[in-house]
Amino acid sequence: MTIEPGQPIPSVPIKHVTGAGVADASSADVLGSGTVVFFTVPGAFTPTCHLNHLPGYVAAADELKAAGVDRIVCGTVNDHHVVKAWAEASDPDHKLEFIADGLGRLAKELDLVRDLTSGGLGLRFSRTSLLIRDGVVEQVNVEGVPGEVTNSGAPAMLASLKS
Repeated sequence: MTIEPGQPIPSVPIKHVTGAGVADASSADVLGSGTVVFFTVPGAFTPTCHLNHLPGYVAAADELKAAGVDRIVCGTVNDHHVVKAWAEASDPDHKLEFIADGLGRLAKELDLVRDLTSGGLGLRFSRTSLLIRDGVVEQVNVEGVPGEVTNSGAPAMLASLKS
C-alpha cells in the first residue's frame, strides 16, 4: 500500500548525494528531520525528469525554502555515480539534495514503484512528491499520467505550502 499521510518514513540504506559528495546513509537520516520536500522521478537524465520535473524544483528552491521548507530532496532508482553526474549537471548551485536508491529498496518500502520493464528500465520510482515533517509524511502527490508533471511539480507543492 502506498505510503499515506501520518505514516513515518521508513529507514532503508541509500546513497545521499549532495554538493559535498556521496555518502552512505539511511532514508530516515536524510528525510527524518525538519520540513522536507521529497520528490521522486523515474530516472536521472530521462526526458521529463531532466527537462521538466527537476528543473522546476531547482528554479523554485529559494521560494520553497522561504515558505518553510528546510530541504528539498530528489529520489531516483539509479546508481550514485549517475545521480552525482545528474546533480552536478542540473543543480550546479547545490540547492537540492539527492537520494540514489540504486536497488529500489526505498521505492518498494514506500510502495511508489513503477514498472518500466517493457521500456528496458526495470522497476523505478513513480513520479511523486511528498511533504514530510519531522519524519512523518504529511502529503503524498502521485502523478496519474506518464510523462506529466502537474500535482508532483514544484508549483503544486508551493501552492500547497502557501494554502
